[in-house]
Amino acid sequence: MKNAEIKGLTVTELTAKIESEKETMRKMKFAHQVSSIENPMTIRKTRKLIARLKTELTAKERQK
Repeated sequence: MKNAEIKGLTVTELTAKIESEKETMRKMKFAHQVSSIENPMTIRKTRKLIARLKTELTAKERQK
């Protein structure tokens, strides 16, 4: 997800996206512990995406 797309989301969409990405990351971590996943870098990318989403959410909440 690009930063321009993230900036276009509303506060409720951001919170929903954060929750879904957290669930995705939790599943990937579990799958990686059970047996090695094909590309472990996806865990890092997901973690960074969650951080970008949280940063944008904080910025939007401070504007109000």
